[in-house]
Amino acid sequence: MNFIQALETELNIYRNATKAKQMEAYMKYNFSFLGIQAEERKAILHHLWKKHKAEIKSNFRDICWILFTKKEREFHYCGIEIIVKEINKNYLPDDGSLIEKWITTNSWWDSVDVIAKYLLGNYLLQFPDKTLNVIQHFSNADNMWLSRSAILFQLGYKKNTYFELLKSECEKHKQSNAFFIQKAIGWALREYGKYNPIAVQNYVENSNLKPLSRKEALRNIVK
Repeated sequence: MNFIQALETELNIYRNATKAKQMEAYMKYNFSFLGIQAEERKAILHHLWKKHKAEIKSNFRDICWILFTKKEREFHYCGIEIIVKEINKNYLPDDGSLIEKWITTNSWWDSVDVIAKYLLGNYLLQFPDKTLNVIQHFSNADNMWLSRSAILFQLGYKKNTYFELLKSECEKHKQSNAFFIQKAIGWALREYGKYNPIAVQNYVENSNLKPLSRKEALRNIVK
């Protein structure tokens, strides 16, 4: 039995219809669930991951994509967790198109935010010369989740955040009425504000952001 078959078998053993309904409601009925809590799902995944380590490592891009396109959300979470670990520092130059496909498939905040920070963010750390072109492409695309990713990809950069680029993305999208864009702007600015609060406060005070973005950006700065 290969890894995907083993994972399907094991997760289906622990499916819980009552919890599945609760999880589906929480996620606004965008996805079907097996009803397996995160801790239990991760325990099952890690056990099988160790058992099928060689198979996964040799073909993780295809394996993770198959998982990510299955019906239930738990499989998507497993695919994301595997690819984030396996691809780290092992990106190929053309993985930008792969990341775009991940962001725009089965899109919702719970998957996109992880992909933006850990896949897109780390990809551009490995290939910094691609940053401006990739972010411009994502930001100009007619897809809210690509725009959100362009705003959030530097979440793990901490004090090394390219603040001019972040400000440029905020300016480009600050008039958006989309909740997930307004929230992303505030979140990205708040995170950088941990390392440069004065710069963030000065920008926010002079940028005419939407109220939600402003509130989120200054939450830990202005009391």
